[in-house]
Amino acid sequence: MTMNYDDDVKRRLRRVEGQVRGVLKMMEDQKNCKDVVSQLSAVRSAVDKAVAYVVAVNLEQCILEEKGAGRDTSKMVQEAVELLIKSR
Repeated sequence: MTMNYDDDVKRRLRRVEGQVRGVLKMMEDQKNCKDVVSQLSAVRSAVDKAVAYVVAVNLEQCILEEKGAGRDTSKMVQEAVELLIKSR
């Protein structure tokens, strides 16, 4: 199933893109290691949230589709959980 990615997830990733540029600038300016690591942790957290959002929205769309067709959705939920685990 293809997914229609909404503006919210795209906005999240643009914010991450800006954070990564900021970290690169910090490195170029030879900023403190702790500050760089702190910003990298913020980037990782933002990416994790984007992954969770994409999986949740996709799962919701798939479940609605499968239920509408009268099919079991338990396999789909398991696949979503595996995706989240794999992303870490």
